[in-house]
Amino acid sequence: MKKKIFATVLASVMVMGLAAGCGSSSESETEAPASEAAGTEAAGDAAEAGDAAEGGSHLIGVAMPTKDLQRWNQDGSNMKAELEAAGYEVDLQYASNDVQTQVSQVENMISNGCEMLVIASIDGSSLGEPLSQAKEAGIPVISYDRLLMNSDAVTYYATFDNYMVGQKQGEYLVEALDLENQDGPFNIELFTGDPADNNCVFFFGGAMDVLQPYIDSGKLVVKSGQTTFEQVATANWDSEKAQNRMDTIIAGNYSDGTTLHAVLCSNDSTALGVENALASSYTGEYPIITGQDCDIANVKNLVAGKQAMSVFKDTRTLASQVVKMVDAVMQGGEAEVNDTESYDNGTGIIPTYLCEPVVVTIDNYKEMLIDSGYYTEDQLQ
Repeated sequence: MKKKIFATVLASVMVMGLAAGCGSSSESETEAPASEAAGTEAAGDAAEAGDAAEGGSHLIGVAMPTKDLQRWNQDGSNMKAELEAAGYEVDLQYASNDVQTQVSQVENMISNGCEMLVIASIDGSSLGEPLSQAKEAGIPVISYDRLLMNSDAVTYYATFDNYMVGQKQGEYLVEALDLENQDGPFNIELFTGDPADNNCVFFFGGAMDVLQPYIDSGKLVVKSGQTTFEQVATANWDSEKAQNRMDTIIAGNYSDGTTLHAVLCSNDSTALGVENALASSYTGEYPIITGQDCDIANVKNLVAGKQAMSVFKDTRTLASQVVKMVDAVMQGGEAEVNDTESYDNGTGIIPTYLCEPVVVTIDNYKEMLIDSGYYTEDQLQ
């Protein structure tokens, strides 16, 4: 399914990943409490995960990149609640998007006796030494949502179908602009995330495999000329960096009243930066904007007509699946996977479980986000 454009993006991001620098923040984020709502739902779901507590509890290390993005707080809280409900002790750590902090946290988890590690990395290529320590100690490792690269210590990978995320964003834009029937041209700008995050390869590649034919035909025009992965990447998925870049694009290409019809944003934090820039300096017809994660601020913008869609990845589903994987491995078995072809981390294909993302719009957000219990109505007011 990975076509020529995707392969080009993959090669590009591998080069960028080698050059990516470490984060500068020195703040260490320690264990975050599980949210009450997540814990309540998780307890019921995790009852099926196994009987890990029999014969004494087992310590599982969970390393998350940062508290700065809403989704990682939810991932960490859901994971901790479900693992504890299944009978495990949990060492949950956040690393303030600082690579060296995460390296130290994972090393401490190993030295403190964690029997299994679940790691959502800041930079997928930065954890070589602690992963080698884990392998030497016989500690299985599940790579969580972001693929750990260039290490044969990775046992499994659990994520959403990230190529499908990009496809859904691209397909939404095709339909919203009616590109099959309209001649255009329509102006579009492109934003993706951190070059050290392997998921960006899939998000951007999936979207561009859909959109590139329309760019080639002239129906879609990128007036800024910024179309390569290197040009559209946003370090650390940072909203302010996305806003600054969008401000510059508006000033150079759309300040004369030229209409910007659409902005492809790979996730909600980049979309939020784009939306902030549009609010401050764009006076034309409002564009169609994509996103991912259904962050609260972005869902509010969706309701207000400032964002057209967001791809919903229910982190409760992913957490539940990872708990099942942890439980299977801890009991001496093999974890369930559904993809053994797509995810090569540089040492070989990593057995993967993919959860399916869904598109959320103004038409279905109540059903998907409120009725499902992911948010309360008050949170979205």
